[in-house]
Amino acid sequence: MTKTTPRAAPGCGDRNVPRNEILQGDCIAEMNRLPAGSVDLIFADPPYNLQLKADLHRPDNSRVDAVDDEWDRFASFETYDKFTRAWLAAARRVLKPNGAIWVIGSYHNIFRVGASLQDAGYWILNDVVWRKSNPMPNFRGKRLTNAHETMIWASRDEGARYTFNYEALKSLNEGIQMRSDWVLPLCTGHERLKDGNGDKAHPTQKPESLLHRVLIGTTNPGDVVLDPFFGTGTTGAVAKMLGRDYIGIEREDKYIALAKKRIDRVRRLDKSALEVSTSKRTAPRVPFGQLVERGMLRPGEQLYSMNGRHSAKVRADGTLVGGDVTGSIHQVGAHLEGAPSCNGWTYWCIRKEKMLVPIDHFRQQIRDEMGA
Repeated sequence: MTKTTPRAAPGCGDRNVPRNEILQGDCIAEMNRLPAGSVDLIFADPPYNLQLKADLHRPDNSRVDAVDDEWDRFASFETYDKFTRAWLAAARRVLKPNGAIWVIGSYHNIFRVGASLQDAGYWILNDVVWRKSNPMPNFRGKRLTNAHETMIWASRDEGARYTFNYEALKSLNEGIQMRSDWVLPLCTGHERLKDGNGDKAHPTQKPESLLHRVLIGTTNPGDVVLDPFFGTGTTGAVAKMLGRDYIGIEREDKYIALAKKRIDRVRRLDKSALEVSTSKRTAPRVPFGQLVERGMLRPGEQLYSMNGRHSAKVRADGTLVGGDVTGSIHQVGAHLEGAPSCNGWTYWCIRKEKMLVPIDHFRQQIRDEMGA
């Protein structure tokens, strides 16, 4: 069950991290009560500060259900900036050294937030344009249709390590490198939560597809994801489904009630479904010499290039001799091809039953034994 819990005193490490709970209260105060360095990722959807002076109406004079709630009202830019600096400082304290933050906003606030991020010591990694495939039109016809929002992705510190599942995002994008412009629809239909009157329960509910991409790309199963502006719980719902743990902070009773019901309905995916594509660069390093030591390849055994043009002989120390050159599997392959570099693992093969088998096959056997 999703719980709303009063906070214990900070300072006792991960055992005091309130995983999969909604904390009710002011986001700054609640973050300051969490243990330092306890969160892997923050997804923040702060107030936009739209500065609406009056109701918005369509051409037929019907009222637009815009963001006019009390939580989006600030007396001045100075007041908004002070609030932004305070919550960003609290957020940075709870991030792990390799943690990161995503902040989403509109043209009303994202540039001010971006400057505050940099002033606070965060290091911006990307800005991502969420282009809405079904944006709300500009009813007055006096400006361009606001068809996008901007997200800033930043690490806690310059030069910090951070999670980026490059291959997983590439797989989501049909094998093409994921770009920084994401075309996804607004939250509509069955996903849009409604109140007792059938109206939108929250004016800025984000689509689950957006959080799915963020969490797949920049977290791993078991990570703790904090959303300090939890609203109706999109971050929590997607985190639970994807095997991540969440912490939500929210002030409003009505939003907490909706978020609890929503998250309780979510089924966490089984472990096999949570596995994602990974880069070979993240796999454990296996020296070619280990194949020789373990007898997978024998000294004196002949290797053949995948294109059939060259061959080389394995030596007892894990080097190759091919033609007039001796060196590593990469060096000999590059020399024979007249190329600046060569991936020897995919270049060299052994002949088995009239077939060429890449030596990478043996490396993967060792990695499988290592559980990688």
